[in-house]
Amino acid sequence: MTARLLDGNALAESILSDLTERVRRLTEAGHVPGLGTILTGDDPASQRYVEMKREDCARVGIRSVHTHLPAAVSQHGLMEVIARYNRDDAVDAYIVQLPLPGELDEEAALLGIDPDKDADGLHPVNLGRLVMGAEGPRACTPLGIVELLAAYDVPVEGRHVVIIGRGLTIGRPLSLLLTMKRPGCNAAVTVVHTGVAADDLAAHVRRADVVVAAAGRAGLVTPEMVKPGAAVVGAGTSFEGRRLLSDVSEDVAEVAGWITPRLGGVGPMTRAMLLRNAVTAAERRAGRSPTT
Repeated sequence: MTARLLDGNALAESILSDLTERVRRLTEAGHVPGLGTILTGDDPASQRYVEMKREDCARVGIRSVHTHLPAAVSQHGLMEVIARYNRDDAVDAYIVQLPLPGELDEEAALLGIDPDKDADGLHPVNLGRLVMGAEGPRACTPLGIVELLAAYDVPVEGRHVVIIGRGLTIGRPLSLLLTMKRPGCNAAVTVVHTGVAADDLAAHVRRADVVVAAAGRAGLVTPEMVKPGAAVVGAGTSFEGRRLLSDVSEDVAEVAGWITPRLGGVGPMTRAMLLRNAVTAAERRAGRSPTT
């Protein structure tokens, strides 16, 4: 068996094309959507990620508002920038790039974001909206994974999904999203993590119709752990030098029915969902009904 690739690059291109049209309509109506980014410190991965987000903004016509703070900035200094973005009418949505350096309080930073301007969908108000099934910005990587599975006709509704990882950015919100009674979700979800004994973790994964690995441990999912024909999504990453590694061993493709590539799978979808959240926020602030 050779797995079908879940090509996030191709799907993200389609989404960006749609967003370009939505941005054009907003701009012609006098409201240029604005996405803000706040970067603190000089972490190379964070810097490159923010650069890619700003490049994406330029592609679709979104105004990019950026602040780069030194690693030595105080918590008060960071919170002042967050408060300024909350007041800025040119910013429809924004992110505080994580992780923050030093002793800066990530929880306080996230709590400081206006929930209606939360482009990452990680504010407690928006996570609460997700729990309730109410409208609001969704966490970008989980939403991107759901969109990716749906676009490639991976059966999810009524199936067993195993998520490896319970983190705030992927595992927890994805488990909530996939259990919702909506198209492309409505699944039975099991959440495991690296604190589970290796043999037990493998047994859970072996029973899954869909596996999402989001633990940040290279090669964690191996072929013998995967049910033949299952869909396998590598959402967790780590680095070996400058080489990006997936949580999913590449030879899993010989067993799986669908699989994300090491590059061009979940990453492009995360960035596309970020821009979609920003455009949707702009449509709401401009008094238009969001297209999506």
